[in-house]
Amino acid sequence: MADITFEIVEELGVLSTSAKGWTKELNLVSWNGRPPKYDIREWSPNHEKMGKGLTFSEEEMAALAKLLK
Repeated sequence: MADITFEIVEELGVLSTSAKGWTKELNLVSWNGRPPKYDIREWSPNHEKMGKGLTFSEEEMAALAKLLK
């Protein structure tokens, strides 16, 4: 299985912080060198480890924002 690479292009905000210091964040993340997507997931304090998350294209994020309004 190939390694997954990522680059956090922009940190948009922290949604919550757990007792162990992990943060649930909204970021723009480039996965495997692809164009960045909006990403919501939990990260360890230094972004060394991550939990499962959701990624959204620009169009999907606009639709989500519209639904939340």
